[in-house]
Amino acid sequence: MANASVTIAVEEYERLKKKAAVADDLVVQLEASLKDLEAGRIKRVR
Repeated sequence: MANASVTIAVEEYERLKKKAAVADDLVVQLEASLKDLEAGRIKRVR
């Protein structure tokens, strides 16, 4: 596969970096929540 490059504005790059960081954090939180659920550490709240 050939290498390709794309030029984007600095503002766009920073915005995409922030989105990636948030997405990574959400995945970590979701994994932790699933482990808590499997271990029975979650209570139903109404």
